[in-house]
Amino acid sequence: MIDNSTLETLHNTLSGDVLYDNLHKTLYATDASVYRKIPLAVAFPKDDSDIKILIDFASKNNITLIPRTAGTSLAGQCVGDGIVVDVSKHFTSILEFDEQAKTIKLEPGIVRDSLNVFLKPYGLFFGPNTSTSNRCMIGGMVGNNSSGSTSIRYGVTRDKVLAIDAILSDGSSVTFKEITSKEFINKTKENSLEGQIYKSIYSELVSAAVQQEIKKEFPKETIHRRCTGYAVDEFLKSDLFGGAEPTINIAKLLAGSEGTLTFSTAITLQLDNVAPKESIMVCAHFHSINESLKATLTSMNHNLYNCELMDKTILDCTKNNRELAKNRFFLQGDPEAVLMLEVAANTLPEAELLADNLIADLEQNNFGYHYPKVYGLDIAKVHYLRKAGLGALGNMVGDMKAVACIEDTAVALEDLPNYIEEFTKIMAKYQQNAVYYAHAGAGELHLRPILNLKKSEDVVLFRKITTETAKLVKKYQGSFSGEHGDGIVRAEFIPLMIGENNYQLLRRIKKAFDPNNVFNKGKITDAFAMDKSLRYEIDRTEPVIETIQDFSDSEGIIKLAEKCNGSGDCRKPVEAGGTMCPSYRATKNESETTRARANILREVLTNNSAKNKFDSPELKQVLDLCLSCKACASECPSNVDIATMKAEFLYQYQETNGYSFRSKLFANNAKLNKIGSLTPTLANLVLNTKIAKNAMGVAVERTVPKLAKQTLNSWYKKHANNSNQNIISSAVEKSQNKKIYLFNDEFTNFYDVEIGKDAVYLLEKLGYKINIINHEESARSYISKGFLKEAKAVCDKNILIFKDIISKNTPLIGIEPSAILTFRDEYIRLADDKSSAEKIAQHTFTFEEFLATELEKGNIDKSLFTKEEKTLKIHGHCHQKALSGTNASFQILNLPENYNVTILNTGCCGMAGSFGYEKEHYKVSMQVGEDTLFPKIRNCSSDTEIAAAGTSCRHQIFDGTKRTAKHPITLLKEALL
Repeated sequence: MIDNSTLETLHNTLSGDVLYDNLHKTLYATDASVYRKIPLAVAFPKDDSDIKILIDFASKNNITLIPRTAGTSLAGQCVGDGIVVDVSKHFTSILEFDEQAKTIKLEPGIVRDSLNVFLKPYGLFFGPNTSTSNRCMIGGMVGNNSSGSTSIRYGVTRDKVLAIDAILSDGSSVTFKEITSKEFINKTKENSLEGQIYKSIYSELVSAAVQQEIKKEFPKETIHRRCTGYAVDEFLKSDLFGGAEPTINIAKLLAGSEGTLTFSTAITLQLDNVAPKESIMVCAHFHSINESLKATLTSMNHNLYNCELMDKTILDCTKNNRELAKNRFFLQGDPEAVLMLEVAANTLPEAELLADNLIADLEQNNFGYHYPKVYGLDIAKVHYLRKAGLGALGNMVGDMKAVACIEDTAVALEDLPNYIEEFTKIMAKYQQNAVYYAHAGAGELHLRPILNLKKSEDVVLFRKITTETAKLVKKYQGSFSGEHGDGIVRAEFIPLMIGENNYQLLRRIKKAFDPNNVFNKGKITDAFAMDKSLRYEIDRTEPVIETIQDFSDSEGIIKLAEKCNGSGDCRKPVEAGGTMCPSYRATKNESETTRARANILREVLTNNSAKNKFDSPELKQVLDLCLSCKACASECPSNVDIATMKAEFLYQYQETNGYSFRSKLFANNAKLNKIGSLTPTLANLVLNTKIAKNAMGVAVERTVPKLAKQTLNSWYKKHANNSNQNIISSAVEKSQNKKIYLFNDEFTNFYDVEIGKDAVYLLEKLGYKINIINHEESARSYISKGFLKEAKAVCDKNILIFKDIISKNTPLIGIEPSAILTFRDEYIRLADDKSSAEKIAQHTFTFEEFLATELEKGNIDKSLFTKEEKTLKIHGHCHQKALSGTNASFQILNLPENYNVTILNTGCCGMAGSFGYEKEHYKVSMQVGEDTLFPKIRNCSSDTEIAAAGTSCRHQIFDGTKRTAKHPITLLKEALL
């Protein structure tokens, strides 16, 4: 038994870290599979020496090391009860790059898409392209022999691996690379573990009978997606073992070995030239899956770069995702299947000809009914829709989920229609409507049954369906593991897939490399049971969690957390774009991902024995750096809204443990500002002293926002009495009778009064009749600090105030995004009168949304605005991006015809309301800003105007860059003639 003191000693020995607290062990107990195993500890080595120490420790203590990068494995490869070794944080360097030879040597923690960002200026790229390419890492891709959508053109990862630097189970360092047959024989004579490995491989494969057995039982050679077991069939190409090639490379065996043979520390890859610059994607629509598969055979005669399938189930999952719904633009009607068929050429006319020929061929063979062509940047949107299919499956409400078990089968292309026909019969027998998507052109479909693995009867089906499918794949001599690996879910079936003799051969090879089972025990050989160690306790009594917010849209808060299937979209780096997840991007810690927070919420709310299930130090720790940006509500394919769950946690936790002085200050900000606004000069002076900041727990580096000398409310009362609107254009005449209610949020009312004035002046100039009535604050501060009783009271009062006056003809318009968007988001969960809340939400808009809509209706006269030339850059507020979008800002800032407007691809600014002011969060807050926003602002010329709708964003931009950003309202008001 290894105790904590022993692990602490190990931690002190390493340059990196060994963590063995409950939080980290729980976080690393799962990946993107259905499995859960609590590890002994989690290690974060910094260098090869650390890995050697870990190997020695594991060998002496009879435990196993589970290598891990992004943890997006679908088969349970990085789940185990030993020490999980996470190389994603420190093994992230490019070591060598040879542009002429088109090769690169790198460490295993490099993200695939980040690698291609580095390679793009050289006209090169790494071809294999998984659906997780914006966060999966090269080490994991080698471990699984990943393929992705481009394999029909560029092959699989194994094809690209030239060499692997590895550490063997005795701690020795080796490099496996291509060598001659003579060099191989010489290696067998070396007196080392490396020499013993070469000797064992030679003695095992030199027999003609063994070679014949491999050829007979392994998948057909025409199937290039093959990850079943170890790739010993690759060696049969060598003249040492009956082939014709004079060279051999053991690195090819390591590709797909799932970290069970060695520990890889550096990988050398062959690169490809980037694809021709002009691409067209034909998104062919079909009435049935079978029709689409038959069409695949025809389509593959057209030299395609992509041939991907999405079925109706996947497409339906994207309808209700705010971000994915934008990418459904190419769909017509409700197709049962869509094939994404991409052609490419050096010129657009050549590409058009290729696309037209493809469409003509499909039409001639009566395949499909609609063939839209997609161009340019829109192609990436369609790819993103498909890639997000995996995560979108987690969006299924309830316990029935699309389960990964038979999702990785690959057969020869000519066998695909018949294989799917037989597979469908198996599904029908079990009353299953399976999900069909992915790589049709490669003979691989990610087929998933819909099961509830919390129920024993479905766990039985889990095994039955997997077993019957394995037998069907064997019938067609296919590969049961096409690109996702064997892991736990499929390793049991390797003897069936390749025959018992070949399986025993694999066991002996494992023994030669790793006699003490140091590396990733239970994968490929001597496998863990595929229906044990599941994520959920079978036939458990489902916990009932009472919440103040309404989570019925997910059947409760636990099931909202359980929507996270571990796909790891929240680990995408800065260069991938988007916002999720800012705290992970700043720290590179798994514990700061959306996935981690969902995992801990699920674990604690399910298993916590405390009276208050939310009373958990682990939950408090994992949610501490969540900025409540809401990016996960839209960018996570499963819409796992951590911000909403964090608000619930804070409320429940604080009800038991009390509310801090600082939290009370921030939560009651509007009430305190009302008092402070009586003597704003004095309040501003006092609050910005070091003593006051320390007393409030505010970072001394921050400037506390200053109260305006006059509130917007008091100014507006005088202004309304004196206002006299003049109609000045025909466009304005159309809008003059448009009555709107302007929501005077607590930030505009007390701090940003000038912006509020600008909004009033601008709307009046455009001919709108403005009403600002007495109402409550938005409750944003209450929500962010977990004061949900108070927030609910505010919400209910505002619903009562607005329910009879807000309509299509009299909308509610807001200035501060985080405030006005509460009506469309949190109010729906908090309101007693939900139907009225939903009605108000339908007619509530940000200022930018309202003007953009009016512009589209022709109700705004562009001649009212200056013709002066100006360059503007827009930074979007996080809530705006998650719940609204920045396109409306772009549209309205283009009203002045000579304005040059660009939306900056920036993530979260890092301020996030009070978060960035809190002294313990200041450094992380500024690091989040440095990730994307600050550098892009600094790169703007001094005469470029920065537009930012969020008050927090504007303060953060100033603190981080000393640039003054303006609300789009102010920029438009200034542009009026």
